[in-house]
Amino acid sequence: MSHRSVVIVDDHKLFSSALAELIGRFERYEVLYQVHSGRDLLDRFASPRNIPDVVLLDINMPGMDGFETAARLREKHEDVKVLAVSMHNDEESVVRMIRAGARGYVLKDAQPDELRTALDILCDRGVYYSEMVTSHLVNAITHDRTPEAIAREKGLTPRELEFLKLACSELTYKEIADRMNLSIRTVDGHREALFDKLEVRSRVGLVLYAISHRIVML
Repeated sequence: MSHRSVVIVDDHKLFSSALAELIGRFERYEVLYQVHSGRDLLDRFASPRNIPDVVLLDINMPGMDGFETAARLREKHEDVKVLAVSMHNDEESVVRMIRAGARGYVLKDAQPDELRTALDILCDRGVYYSEMVTSHLVNAITHDRTPEAIAREKGLTPRELEFLKLACSELTYKEIADRMNLSIRTVDGHREALFDKLEVRSRVGLVLYAISHRIVML
């Protein structure tokens, strides 16, 4: 059974050596070499025999950091799977690394079994997203969605979206009709359409939906 080659990129030499020793005990894995910056890694990649299956990549490094390194690898060596290994568990770091090209993210204080699982899943399936990473990604995606994007997803027309925003104000339906230059019957039609598309049954339901999906902000 063939081995999967790994390269470690981390400027903390003691941690890097300990990580290499740990991976060396994993069946079917071998550490090709260790480097201490993104620039060192790319210099090594000039030779095809130095290109591994997996790169374990730290974020904070002198010169070329993990974000830039991951982006360079995605651009020039897209077949190499990047697994971020960092002490940072904040949403910004995790999401930024995934967007840069990392296919997984593991914390430095993870248990050895988690690292082994991450490597196995990454090599077999192409990505490894832990519960922590998934939570950060979902949160970031939710916050990135604009009201217009949510409206398109639910099949709302621009006028229905406009009505939904006004429905979250203190205006009466008659005042909303006047504001939109529509008849009260047309406004009633927008309301009933929204009840159906958003699966709510009252104006309060419309307001709660709009707030929870950041269509309006408190």
